[in-house]
Amino acid sequence: MDRWQDASVPADPVSLDLLRTFQAVYRAGTLTSAAAALGLSQPTVTTQLRRLEELLGQPLFVRQARGVVPTARAVDLARRIADPLDALVGVAAGLGRSSAASGRTLHLGGPAELVTAHVLPALAETVAAGVAVRVRLGLAAELLAELADGRLELVVSTVPVRRSGLHAEPLCDEELVLVAAPALAERVDAVLLQESPARALRTLPLVAYAEDLPIVRRWWRHVLGVPPTGRALVVVPDLRALLAAALAGIAATVLPRYLCQQELSTGRLVEVLAPADPPINTLYLVANAASRYEPHVEHAWAVLLRQGRSW
Repeated sequence: MDRWQDASVPADPVSLDLLRTFQAVYRAGTLTSAAAALGLSQPTVTTQLRRLEELLGQPLFVRQARGVVPTARAVDLARRIADPLDALVGVAAGLGRSSAASGRTLHLGGPAELVTAHVLPALAETVAAGVAVRVRLGLAAELLAELADGRLELVVSTVPVRRSGLHAEPLCDEELVLVAAPALAERVDAVLLQESPARALRTLPLVAYAEDLPIVRRWWRHVLGVPPTGRALVVVPDLRALLAAALAGIAATVLPRYLCQQELSTGRLVEVLAPADPPINTLYLVANAASRYEPHVEHAWAVLLRQGRSW
């Protein structure tokens, strides 16, 4: 009988230790790895897992030669307990420690351009509170992996986060704009740009972040409904370098507005086409739920979320 479905059946209390063991097995995929993560023996993990399955009235994992596979009930349980249990573990780990942020070191990761333009200036408050900061620049996937295994404590992510054990909140939105030096923009047929913008921009030379034109392609599909044609004249994985190339008149490019706002204001760059509905990227602030409430992490979390509203 399924005790989650039949409320008339009295349920024995389920201890947090059993849930934590279940979570470790679910995340590790093997009893041996879960035991190592918890600092327990494998027989103890096996006993605790069986006890939880007895209390819930059905198996949570299918045992296989190289590990365990979660059942549908296990997937649902893992989703329900992930954030609250991680937060509770984090609070428990911090008990007895100093509640002061001063003297701690914050390990943070994020994209080079946003960290340079906004994140580091915002963290002046955290540094003034006595927190040292160490920054790792890179792509979201690798930074989130380092956050999950404890090498980082906060990450600014350019992609949504759906990983168990990580807590994310929207940090800011960035508007993407197609920009070029004025002399290059003037070469685009203005009449054709109004009548058929995709045709008018077909031969516009481009500089891009990667060979597959990821940011450019996002703008083209959102605004024009088609992918860009051709290949980039210059490829460099740094948006600040793309800004420099556009300023030099090498080619047009797509950039977050915050990165080129000054150049647009002074006329050194112009928007080649300003759509009524520009593409928007949402960036997220992500913490490992287990360390989210450490005082230095909590300080930086609050500062960044507050200041991110104005970016």
